[in-house]
Amino acid sequence: MLCTSPFPRRSEGRSVYGGNQMTTPPALARTAQRTASAAEIDAYRTAVRPGLPPAASRDASPVHTFVLAHTLADKAVRALTAGEESTSVVHLGQDIRLERPVRPREQVTVQLDITGARREARGTRIAVRSRLTGDDGTAFAELTTHALLLGARATEPFGDIPPAAAPGPAGPNGEPATARHTLTEETIRAYAHASGDLNPIHLDAEAARAAGFDTVIAHGMSVVALALEEIADRYADGDITRIHALGGRFSAPVAPGVPLDITLQPDDTRTVVRFTCRTPGGPAVKSGWAHLR
Repeated sequence: MLCTSPFPRRSEGRSVYGGNQMTTPPALARTAQRTASAAEIDAYRTAVRPGLPPAASRDASPVHTFVLAHTLADKAVRALTAGEESTSVVHLGQDIRLERPVRPREQVTVQLDITGARREARGTRIAVRSRLTGDDGTAFAELTTHALLLGARATEPFGDIPPAAAPGPAGPNGEPATARHTLTEETIRAYAHASGDLNPIHLDAEAARAAGFDTVIAHGMSVVALALEEIADRYADGDITRIHALGGRFSAPVAPGVPLDITLQPDDTRTVVRFTCRTPGGPAVKSGWAHLR
């Protein structure tokens, strides 16, 4: 339970990667206060269901925890590259575990900790851990974000980068299903405003081309959130709150006007549903999974 042991403890002092010891820098934790109104929760659910009928309930998407944590995480990550030129941030993967959804109008405390960094050929890989605590003082969600700071070299390696922790199937495979969607510039724009992520690569074609893309691209978490809506509709009677853990790895962007196939593979108990999201160019989200209560 999150309320008794919400996070694995970060190792103190020193950590080991491939035999190389790395010193953990002090005081990387940050906090912020966030709230979400009922209207904001509704708007987000609507934005992540393009092409689907209205949601069966007004409960928050599990991904709304990421929405509340994202601004603080983005600032902390970009602070690591302050003073470095020609750097950018690539979202590699996301894991979310929650005891309950975000509630309308509650004051949520977001506590963030950059748990580790290590050098790679293209830059510095980092892990960011966020904890969300409700106004009753109980932690109700934890998120682990994996990102690559392209071109970043100033941050010294430190701490721990936890591996992905997808659950095993609860039984033999059930019947797979595939849903096809096509995102548009309008649906991408709606998600940007509902989530508060107004990065120009999602909204302005010129900015996207300057960043190396052919056109604007969808938010990676919007694709994951859409997959979760399909899972809730098909395997949880529309009850999105039954999804209490999820994860996925991002491998390629999704452009507007391109077919997006979401393939769902439940186990025969419908407890664990694995998913991939693919365009004609290849996988966009791989190793996706959702755990249902």
